[in-house]
Parts: sequence; structure tokens; C-alpha cells
Amino acid sequence: MEKKKFYITTPIYYSSGNFHLGHCYTTVICDAIARFKRLDNYDVFYLTGTDEHGQKVENNAKKENMTPKAFVDKLHEQIVSLWKLLGISYDKFIRTTDDYHVKSVQKIFQKLLDNGDIYKSEYEGMYCTPCESFWSEGQLLDGKCPDCGREVKLMKEESYFFKLSKYQDRLMKLYEDNPDFISPKSRLNEMINNFLKPGLKDLCVSRTSFKWGIPVPFDDKHIIYVWVDALSNYITALGYLSEDPTLFNKYWPADLHMVGKEIVRFHTIIWPALLMALGVEPPKRVYGHGWLLFGGDKMSKSKGNITDPFLLCDRYGVDAVRYFLLREVPFGNDGVYTNLAFLNRINADLANSLGNLVSRTTAMINQYFDGVLPKPSEKEDLDDELINMANSLYGKLTKHMDELLIQEALEEIFKLISRANKYIDETTPWILAKDPNKKARLGTVLYNLSETLRIIAMYLSSYLIEMPQKIMDCFGEKLPKTFDDKNVVFGQLKPGIKVEKSGVLFPRFNIDKELAEMDKLLDSAKKEEPKKEEQKKEDIKKEISIDDFSTIELKVGKILECEKLEKSKKLLKSKVEIGNETRTILSGIAKYYYPADLVGKSVVVVTNLKPAKLCGEMSEGMILCAEDKNGQVVIVSPEKLVESGSIVS
Repeated sequence: MEKKKFYITTPIYYSSGNFHLGHCYTTVICDAIARFKRLDNYDVFYLTGTDEHGQKVENNAKKENMTPKAFVDKLHEQIVSLWKLLGISYDKFIRTTDDYHVKSVQKIFQKLLDNGDIYKSEYEGMYCTPCESFWSEGQLLDGKCPDCGREVKLMKEESYFFKLSKYQDRLMKLYEDNPDFISPKSRLNEMINNFLKPGLKDLCVSRTSFKWGIPVPFDDKHIIYVWVDALSNYITALGYLSEDPTLFNKYWPADLHMVGKEIVRFHTIIWPALLMALGVEPPKRVYGHGWLLFGGDKMSKSKGNITDPFLLCDRYGVDAVRYFLLREVPFGNDGVYTNLAFLNRINADLANSLGNLVSRTTAMINQYFDGVLPKPSEKEDLDDELINMANSLYGKLTKHMDELLIQEALEEIFKLISRANKYIDETTPWILAKDPNKKARLGTVLYNLSETLRIIAMYLSSYLIEMPQKIMDCFGEKLPKTFDDKNVVFGQLKPGIKVEKSGVLFPRFNIDKELAEMDKLLDSAKKEEPKKEEQKKEDIKKEISIDDFSTIELKVGKILECEKLEKSKKLLKSKVEIGNETRTILSGIAKYYYPADLVGKSVVVVTNLKPAKLCGEMSEGMILCAEDKNGQVVIVSPEKLVESGSIVS
């Protein structure tokens, strides 16, 4: 049977370079949906990318004394590294500076002209550069942009216009015929009352006052309006109007565009109208979620409310950050991030509920059955309650995920976790262990807990990326790639398998002490950039002689094996072949590279560095890396393939 297709997108991002949790929110949500759909046997295509054209890009590049292309290349590297850190499982990453996208957007613009939907006139009105938005006087709030609250400027220039007003009635019919096209309902009412009922005006779709954008194909004095450029990515990424439209024919229309509420009008008015003009079916659904707030305000650099996901992931782990974003925020509404709420989630759910359940279960199997999973035999009513709850979880989760109720889906999983913890208290395995006649009953209890953990880990793998496999590792199992009729049913673990103790999966924090530490970390992060620049200047002033340099021995090595160091979130442990010897080298690059990416890679190694013990492991050298001014780290490799052991001079 052919799999159902599911095409999901995030909006493509532009950032000035300081990424905060607000940037991660939509992408983590979409990643959880995509992961769940893949497990549920859907053929998923998940698209994300970067929005790299427009006046604000050109202006910010000038401030940095960079070309716009160099500026967006830097941002692209940062956001790709962030998505890699967060385990975002996209199928394609599009940049609006990609050649194929540029060519397709120009063809789209030409087609709109040929169809009679574009004409030349002169635009005069208010424009918000940060939002790349045109506004009438009546739409402004206190004379400022209604979306971001910033100043707008009067703009007057020759422009091409798209006949947006022509599609007003068709848009209203689209909404009426497809009541789920815009979700939640509050966004639908906003589009109708604030935009359609007052009457749509034709849209300015070209600019002449700056140059960083896609040229209009038939008039190179003009560049194409950035929102026409950006919105088109959803079809150009699939090959629309290209030589190979296979993906477009397979996946379009999109099943879900996930966007922030501030850009719903672009996706539900301008985008479907453009598609209607092109003769292309509109997407099936646009969901406008709320904002992630910090201190009651939208997270943004301009308001000073930046919370660094790199810092949080490094200290608390990727799963803690993903879990907070998915569980704490009521989807569709605004949510608030605070350090206290974040730590409480870690303690209450991840450490106390989940972590405690895993550690207690695996420890008792090792204590009472020498680490061998017992066979279930003596069954009681308490067992049926737990088993029935586990067996019914699949149906509840699919319903919630179909309705985009991610928070509710996670709540269902944690209800099972809570029930399993209660089951331990009710069955009292430590008391059963004292009575030789209760050995069979004790075995049943511990088997039921183990099988519950298998089911929990399987479902959590849609939302968390590290912890589910760590749970499965305790039982020597791999996470399934899909849900099937067998693995969603209780009773799949084989009695007699070896069970390993889990150890501490999530540490429990002293809230007051950790809040103080978080304040220090966030303060130091704000000061870190100036310190780095100052340090670089100091380093440049220091000079060494050729004799000093000659004391450093550099050789080419080849990484044979690489793994994460369990006791550290920063360190990777590599086995490096250097000529005829193999060394163990620890490197603080875990947030920049997956271990598998490094196997087989040639590197430059400082071989006469004094060995040092880090986190209980001996490191016998240093792998050279380069760090740019934004803190991104890359390994230094030879330009061409050379034998390991070759001297670098």
C-alpha cells in the first residue's frame, strides 16, 4: 500500500545573527510533527530554510561592513548549526539565494505578468523595513507598524503591482469552503474582519530603492518584493517551473504551513491569491501559532529578551530545551519562557517522573534478578489497568497530533509515566522481594514496568532526540522506525534479555542555586562577545619567534572512531590514527559535530602536547579547529588527501 504523503513547512527565517528560543519554537514543533508522521507510516517531506533577500538584509550587511551575500552566508551557517544541535530532521533546506530558486521566482513573476495579474504604477505609502510590510495609514497603530511596533517610513517609488483585489471574493470562498484552512479560528476571524471586509488593495510587488533581491526578469531596474520571493520557496523547493517538477507533482499542495501569528496574513491572503493567479492549488492548512514571550513580551533582539538556545542546550541538554518548547506553551496561544518555568519542567517531568521511573525499574531488575528481564506470570487487576493505558496510547496520540495538539499528546505520554510510577508504589517490589513465594509476582511487576518504558520511549522519540534511545539501550533495543500493529501493543520485550542500569538520565536541580547560576550564565553570555574581540586584539599583539613555533609538532591524523563522552555534553572522544600509532583525543566540539560525521575525516593534530585527563579520560593531543567571530567552530583539515602521520609545517 502506498504511504500517505505529508508536506510540512516552517516559514523560512531571517535573523540578524543572535538566535533565541523564539527562532526555535516553530521549527521544533514542525520537527515533532514530522517525526511523528514518519513513525506513523507517512511519506513526509519537511521543508525549512533561510530568507536572504530584502532591504533589511542589505542595511544590516552595510552595518557589518559586509556584502549582503557574505552576511547571509554567515547567518546560514549559524542557523544550520542550530538546527543540527536541536536535531531538526528536515528533508530539504532552501536558501532564497539558491540559483534554482532565483530562476523559478523570475518565471513566476513573468507568468503573473503574462496572465494579466501584474501592472506598473507608482507606490506611495507606509513601509516597515524590519517586517518588509506595506501598510495604509488606517492600519497603523499610533503611527507605527501594527506587527512589530517600530517606526514606518513614507515610501514613494515606481513599482509593479499584483492585482490582489481581484482575488478577494475567491479568498472568501476558499475560507468558507475550507473551514480548517486557517487555524486557530481566531486567526480566521482576524483575516476576515481586518483585511477582507475592509477591502483588499493591490499589492506592490517590486522595489527600486535598493538592489539586494531577485531582479524582475523583464525590467532589471526593479527587484521582486521579498514576500513574493520568500513565499514562493514552498513550491520552488519542490521544483515548480523547473526542469524536474517531480517533487512538486508528488507533494503539493502542502498539508501544513506552520507560521507565527504575525505573518498569517501573508500566508493566508497574499500566498493563496498568488497561487490562484498561477493556477496552482492553495495549501490545505495554515496554522498561526502564538509567540514565545519572555517577561511578558515577544522575544526579540530589539527588546533585549534574548535567551540563547546554544547556552541552554549546552548546560541542560537538547531534550530539556525541546521538551520545554513542546510541553510548556499552550499551542496556538502565547507562551512565556522563564528560567524558573524551564527548571521546574526539568525537575518535575524529566528528572522526577521519567528519569526516576527508568532508574528505579532498571536498578530493581539488576538488584533482584541479576540484570535479567524476568518473565511475567502472576497477573492482577493492577496490571490490566497499566497495560490497557499503554495499549490505548497510540490512538490518543494520533488524534492529538492530527489536531496539532502537541502539548496534549505529551501530556498523554506523561500520564502513562505517572501511572507507572504509581504502579511501583502500589505493587511495592521491595516488599515482594523479601518473600521467596512472591518471586513470580515480582517478576511480573518488573516486566510490566520495562515494557511500559519501551512504549514510552517509542512514543517520546517523536519529541525528544537523545533520551528515548538511552531508555531503549537499557534493554539492548533500537527505536523502531515506524509504528506497526506489533510494536504499539504491550508485551514485545523478550524475557531473559540483559537489562543495564540507566544511571541518572536527568539531574534534579536545586532551583534557587540553579537560578543564580543561570543569571550568571546569561550575564556572561552578553559580555562574551566583547571579551572575545578584546582577546583577539591582545593575541594579535603577541609575537613569537620561529624557534618558539618549531617546538610545536603538527601532524595529519585520520579519525577512525568517534563517540560522545558520557560524562560531558561538550566533549567528543576520537580514536585518531597518526602514522603507525593510534591516540585517544578529546575535543570540545560536541555541539558542532555529530560523531558519525567525523569518522574517516583527516585532521591536523598537535602531537607533542602534554597528555591531560578530562572528565576521567586521558587525552593524548589536540585536534586543531578554527573559530569565527560568531563562535562557530570547524575542524582544520588538509586541502588535499595526504597520508596520516604527514608532518604539517
